[in-house]
Amino acid sequence: MDSLFDPVPTAATTPLGPPEGAAAPLAVRMRPQALDDLIGQEHLLTDGSPLRRLIAGSGAASVLLYGPPGTGKTTMASLISRATGGRFEALSALSAGVKEVRAVIDVARRRLVAGQQTVLFIDEVHRFSKTQQDALLDAVENRIVLLVAATTENPSFSVVAPLLSRSLVLRLQTLSENDIREVLARAIASPRGLNDAVAVSDEALDHLVAVAGGDARRALTALEASTAPYLDDLSSDADTVPTVGIADVEQAIDRAAVRYDRDGDQHYDIISAFIKSIRGSDVDAALHYLARMITAGEDPRFISRRLMIHASEDIGMADPTALQTAVAAAQVVSLVGMPEAKLALAQATIHLATAPKSGAVTSALAAAMADVAAGKSGAVPGHLRDGHYAGAEKLGNAIGYKFPHNDPDGVLPQQYPPDELVGADYYEPTERGFERDLVTRLPRLRAIVRRRR
Repeated sequence: MDSLFDPVPTAATTPLGPPEGAAAPLAVRMRPQALDDLIGQEHLLTDGSPLRRLIAGSGAASVLLYGPPGTGKTTMASLISRATGGRFEALSALSAGVKEVRAVIDVARRRLVAGQQTVLFIDEVHRFSKTQQDALLDAVENRIVLLVAATTENPSFSVVAPLLSRSLVLRLQTLSENDIREVLARAIASPRGLNDAVAVSDEALDHLVAVAGGDARRALTALEASTAPYLDDLSSDADTVPTVGIADVEQAIDRAAVRYDRDGDQHYDIISAFIKSIRGSDVDAALHYLARMITAGEDPRFISRRLMIHASEDIGMADPTALQTAVAAAQVVSLVGMPEAKLALAQATIHLATAPKSGAVTSALAAAMADVAAGKSGAVPGHLRDGHYAGAEKLGNAIGYKFPHNDPDGVLPQQYPPDELVGADYYEPTERGFERDLVTRLPRLRAIVRRRR
């Protein structure tokens, strides 16, 4: 889109303009230069809307842009600055304090006397303290500066009420898959982007769209990483245009695996055998490896952490008390220490090794995270959004929510997941231990919750 790209300045105040030339990141080079270049956020850009008037240079209100990363907050700030013809100043809440805020306001006041407006862009304004935000109030109210602030958090909670009341709050939405696809297509074809130096297969393009999760900056960063090897090797007299495939994309965005030093092989071999023995319900082998670690002077905190992880990873809801036992052992290690804590570690080891096993918790989370990684992270249904603050109802929050405790059974039909995930089943209990009861209970719960009236 648009979007993109909310940069974090390295200094307290810095110009927003992107670096020139091909050395600049692709996401920066592709920042829209005009209103017609924007992709997405059509709900804010209808004819006569406050944002369109601002970007067209006919508005004078300070603005709070609220939305997820990569949806256009910084781009819109840049366009507003250009439209007003004013001087642009940028502050990052990560590095600026009250001193920097007041310095910018003093400069803006002198400019205003000379007839020049100052647009002050503050990135991550939710990170500003109350004192820092209060320092802006007079300048905003008297239009010494035209404030354009960006935040990824609900400003009703993160911005002080006086500043909130003096600003126009605009909520940006996550970009759709079609929006991201258009962002990528433009970047591939544009002279400011890849200039058609490479082609991208449909499969690779689909994957880029999926992993972006509605974030234009993330999409362009992944595209740049995927095409870099081809561009680096591109010959000026090449007869054909290379094609980037899905393998290139997967390799470019894959996370490096953690590697251990070889001197630690024995250390990790023993803990691996320890956990696998517990998973395999061989309590005696597990105690053997525990004894070897204790004898060798292994950090008991390391052992207790592994036990807590294992309690959820390989036992989970088959025995919900396993995690309690593992956490209790960790507390004994912390509060009592060795050598006495070795008995608590042994007790936890025996409990976990003899407990019924289930990987259902692990599988459920993995499936849910896979969907999120694939870009399935739609908007929270309006009736589930928080409605405990002023202005929530105007945003459509919490309207129509049905309180389960008001139902005789404590459960009633109601949509909870985003639209694209309705009907997705992640947790599948086993027939082992406590989960045996859930095998019959869970389908009944799902049937009630998902029933349409």
